[in-house]
Amino acid sequence: MIEVRGEATSRVLFMVETILANKLLVASALGWLTAQVLKTLIDWARTGSLSLRLLVGAGGMPSAHSALVTALATAVGKTQGIDTAMFAVAATLSAVVMYDAAGVRQAVDRQSRVLTHLLVHTPPTHSDFDRFLEELVGHTRAQVGTGALVGIAVALIYV
Repeated sequence: MIEVRGEATSRVLFMVETILANKLLVASALGWLTAQVLKTLIDWARTGSLSLRLLVGAGGMPSAHSALVTALATAVGKTQGIDTAMFAVAATLSAVVMYDAAGVRQAVDRQSRVLTHLLVHTPPTHSDFDRFLEELVGHTRAQVGTGALVGIAVALIYV
């Protein structure tokens, strides 16, 4: 039994080492983490209140989604070349994610504000009406652009 555990532990450690050796994956994760930390610090400086929820939450400045995908595309471009199919896939993925973050998700924000307004101005008939929708879901174009710059910078430094 001890031998099996030792083998399982060795396999897990090998997988973790292999993942951590993948510069493309690590650059992407660092891009996301950097943006999340910056978002938390920017909000703290703006409001004077530290909200650790922002470390894992969506929305806000800068966009961690944009940072993640642009770090990936930049790392791929730097290691594989910008004339490769892999870069084309990463760049296309980046464009789709950033379009979604700035476009479609902004529509969700507007709908959330309208629904929250309706809930506030409608006489409550259920006990759960005091729970309101999260309005900060999407990103502005500036947040997406800043997130993209964070991702590019992280990948250029790391890879």
